[in-house]
Amino acid sequence: MMLRTQPIHELSIDAVAGEAGISRGLLFHYFPSKRDYYVAVMSAAGRRLLRVTKPDESLPPDEQLQQMLLSFVAFITRRRAAYISFVRGAAGGDDYVVEVYAETRAALTTRVLKLLEVNDEAFEPASVERMTVHAWLAYVEDHAIEWSGLKEADRPTSAGQLVDHALAALEVLRKL
Repeated sequence: MMLRTQPIHELSIDAVAGEAGISRGLLFHYFPSKRDYYVAVMSAAGRRLLRVTKPDESLPPDEQLQQMLLSFVAFITRRRAAYISFVRGAAGGDDYVVEVYAETRAALTTRVLKLLEVNDEAFEPASVERMTVHAWLAYVEDHAIEWSGLKEADRPTSAGQLVDHALAALEVLRKL
C-alpha cells in the first residue's frame, strides 16, 4: 500500500514491516535486503499488470485491443505513483528490475501483435513491426502517465478518447 503513495527509495524497512504487521526480522527472513524486497514488489507489479490487462478472448481482436488499453490506462491511473516507481526502477538500472520491466513490455508487445493478427515474421525481435509496437506502447504508457497526473476535471479527454487516439496513432505508425 505504501508503494502507491511513495517511491521505494523513500521507504524504511521498519515502516514496511510495521504496515505489514510483522517484525523487521521476519521481513528480512523473506527478503534479505531492501533491494530483494524491491525486486519482489516490481516482479509482482509486472505480473499484476499483465493479469489485469488480459482481454476477454471471446471478443473480436480489435475490441480485445481496446479493452486491453483501457485496462492499461486504468491500471496506471489507479496506481500512478507505484507505476512511475516501476518505470523509474527500470530506468534506474537495477539489472533485475530492468529485466522485469523488459519482460513485461515484451509480453504486452506480443499480446498486441497477436491481436493485430500479424504474420509470424512480425514476432521476431528485429522485425520493424515488433519494434514499432514496442515503441508505441512506450508512447501509450507515457501519455497515460501524463494524463492521469492531471486532475480529473482538467483532463482534455476521457480514457476512451485517449485509447482511441492511441489506436489511431498505432494505425498510422504501422503504415509508415
